[in-house]
Amino acid sequence: MIRKVEISHKTIIFTVVFAVFLWFLYSIRDVIFALFASILLMAILNPLVTRLTKFKIPRGVSVFLVYVLVVGVLGATIASIITPLVNETSGFATGLPRYLESAGIPAFLGKETTSNLLSQLVQIPGQVLTLSVSFFSNLVMVIGSLVFAFYLLLAREKLESQLSSFLGEEKGKRVCKVIDSLEFRLGGWMRGQLLLMLAIGLATFLGLVLLGIPYALPLAILAGLLEIVPTLGPIIAAIPSIIIGFGISPFIGFAAAFLGLLVHQLENYLLVPKIMEKSVGISPIITLLALAIGAKLAGIAGVFISMPVLITSQVLLKEYLSSKD
Repeated sequence: MIRKVEISHKTIIFTVVFAVFLWFLYSIRDVIFALFASILLMAILNPLVTRLTKFKIPRGVSVFLVYVLVVGVLGATIASIITPLVNETSGFATGLPRYLESAGIPAFLGKETTSNLLSQLVQIPGQVLTLSVSFFSNLVMVIGSLVFAFYLLLAREKLESQLSSFLGEEKGKRVCKVIDSLEFRLGGWMRGQLLLMLAIGLATFLGLVLLGIPYALPLAILAGLLEIVPTLGPIIAAIPSIIIGFGISPFIGFAAAFLGLLVHQLENYLLVPKIMEKSVGISPIITLLALAIGAKLAGIAGVFISMPVLITSQVLLKEYLSSKD
C-alpha cells in the first residue's frame, strides 16, 4: 500500500525562504568576507589602540596612529620584497626539476610519481602569490574593510551603551559579552599566529641563507604561511628546501633536513607554548578538519579563513548553549 506524504504550506514556505536566504548570502559573499575581515582587523588592533588611550591620547588619534604604523610597516615590507619574491618564485618553478634530477628523486620514486610531486610543489608558491596579488588588487574590498574597521575601532569604546540603548540593557550586555569573547579569542589567535608565522619565516630564511640554498625568500614565506597547519605544516614546508639541498650536495641536503627539524622543535617547545598559551585551545584534529573543509570550499583563501570562522562558530555555539541553561 502506497502511503501518501503530505507537505504543509509552512514547510514549503520555509524551504523556499531558506533557499532564497542561502542564495542571498552567496550573492553578497564578497561583502560578508570584507565585513569579517574588518571585525578580525578590529580584534587585532584594539588592544594596541586601548594601550595608547591610557597615555591620555584621544581614541580617534590613537586609531589613526595605529593605522599609520601598521599600514606603513606593511606597505614598506611588501614594497621591499615583492620584486625579489616574484623573481625567486619564478626561478623556483623553473629550477626545481633540475634539483629533483640532481637529487635522484626520479630514479627513487619513478618518473610519474615525481612528475605529480613536481606539479604540486611548483604550484604552491605561485598560488600564494596569486592569492596575495588578487586580494590587494581588489582595492574596493581592501579599502572598504580598512574603513569599516576604522569606524569599528572608534565606536568600540561606546559599544555597550549603544547596544543597550538599541536592544535593551539585558540583551545589550549579552551581545557585548559575545563581542568581547570574540575579540579576545579571534584577536589573541590572530596576533599569536602572525607572530609565529613571522618567527618561523625569519628563522627559515636565515637558515637557508646561511646554508647557501637558493630561493630562500619564497621558501621562508611558504614556511611561515604553512605554520597555520599544526604539526604537518613545518614538515611540508621543509620538503622543497631538502630536495634543493640534496640537489646541491648530500651535505647541504642533510643540513637542510636538520634545519627543518630545528625549526620544528623551536616551534613546538618554545614558540607555541610562549606565544599561544592564552590562545583558543582547539585540538589539532579539529583544526586540521577545519583547514581541510576550508581548502575544499575555497582553496587557499578557505585555509586562511577557516580558523577564524571556526573560532567564531565556537564562541556563538557556546553562548547559545549557555543561554539554554
